[in-house]
Amino acid sequence: MQPPTDVAEPPPEHFDVLIVGAGISGIGMAHELAEKFPGKRYAIVETRDRIGGTWDLFRYPGIRSDTDMHTLGYRFRPWPGRAAIADGAAIREYVEDTARAAGADRHIRFGHRVTAASFSSADARWTVTAERLADGTLVTLTCSFLFGASGYYRYDEGYTPRFEGRETFEGQLIHPQHWPEDLDYAGKRVVVIGSGATAVTLVPALAERAAHVTMLQRSPSYILALPEADPLAALLGTRLPERGLYSIIRTKNILLATAFYKLCRRFPRRMRRLLQGGVRRRLPPGYPIDQHFTPTYDPWDQRVCLVPGADLFEAITRGDASVVTDHIDRFVADGIRLRSGAEIRADIVVTATGLNLLPLGGIEFSVDGARVDLPSTWAYKGMMLSGVPNFAFAIGYTNASWTLKAGLTFDYVCRLLQRMDDRGELICVPQAPGADVTERPLLDFQAGYVKRTIAAWPRGGSAGPYRLRQNYLRDVQDFRRGPLDEQMRFSTARPEASGAADQTSVAGVA
Repeated sequence: MQPPTDVAEPPPEHFDVLIVGAGISGIGMAHELAEKFPGKRYAIVETRDRIGGTWDLFRYPGIRSDTDMHTLGYRFRPWPGRAAIADGAAIREYVEDTARAAGADRHIRFGHRVTAASFSSADARWTVTAERLADGTLVTLTCSFLFGASGYYRYDEGYTPRFEGRETFEGQLIHPQHWPEDLDYAGKRVVVIGSGATAVTLVPALAERAAHVTMLQRSPSYILALPEADPLAALLGTRLPERGLYSIIRTKNILLATAFYKLCRRFPRRMRRLLQGGVRRRLPPGYPIDQHFTPTYDPWDQRVCLVPGADLFEAITRGDASVVTDHIDRFVADGIRLRSGAEIRADIVVTATGLNLLPLGGIEFSVDGARVDLPSTWAYKGMMLSGVPNFAFAIGYTNASWTLKAGLTFDYVCRLLQRMDDRGELICVPQAPGADVTERPLLDFQAGYVKRTIAAWPRGGSAGPYRLRQNYLRDVQDFRRGPLDEQMRFSTARPEASGAADQTSVAGVA
């Protein structure tokens, strides 16, 4: 009788590039890879069961983009809709269509959550561990380059502060991130707690069927009404081909948004008056604008909320919705008691109180056996990490559309991959800055959801490739044509020759 023999396990499946996330960033990166590197093998690992990321996760009434679709859409694929601000279902369909057109839908491993990624300098590759959610099995993949496209939201929970007496409330308490598909709010009294983009979206949508909707805010936000369709697009729509029209409107919107942001930062008092005037024109005479629509901070200290077609103001004017600015004292059986002593009766309370952020999808990174401490790393161009080889991630602008910055990241990563292919380089790793660069927040933004978690994120810097300019027009030149070796170390060392000093180059030093 032959003794049993050990059968070697097959090696993990290997890819040239592994993308984590099948949302707007992951599909965009996949398109660029397929277009520019048809010979490279890639895969997308996605926790959820559908394409779309954020636009599949959030399904509350009225869910829509918070920037115009000519800039939120991909540069390479014109936005096909007429609406300047689109609903979530249309955006998800657009991302899904883009995936099909690029063939990316055939490369997605759904229902897999990446938990760990370990880089070996000797092998010049990542070993990635993912949990198959259907049965809890751990799956191992390897790749030469890892791309994080998981956004920055924590998908399994939103942020809800502690409210005194919430257990005594006899109605329904709902967070928008977990909206029940069968929720019937017709004829109900609804209170939406919050004043950000989610709240100003929910209130007019709910007001169409609810008995009344109250937006209960601790402090106001800046709100800007925009036309539902871009006027210039409507004017030129029948005179220009689709791609040419898209390029013109996209460029126009980039220039306008950049100018608006700069004016807000340079002349905050004037822009505050301008924004207040826009609200005043949309509401009935005598409405208390100063109380309900005048924030204590300057414009763009936090995001300016966009309201297409002025629908929030129309709901208020009709009397279907109202705004209350006060602090919550406690929940009571039939609603909420305020510090002022007033009470708001409610059948449903929606806590549009923010999100929880999760740096880089919560993946545990290690390099050559050493755990990567994210807060100790420096964010290189807002898309790579100091000391972490062959890894990039997509994070959008805080003052403009997500896809503008993500698109530049795609361009830069493709340039990086092309250089490495051309020169036979296997490793690229950003270097930490010198002592002359001081620390800045990666997300330099005053929103509560950022301030609650920013200490867990990599650091931005005051100068060089660590400074995040939040300026698309300046970043275009840098990301598409700037040097690739600024504070970046490349290595051509083969596994059998790793550590050979003569095969390693540092920026500016051969």
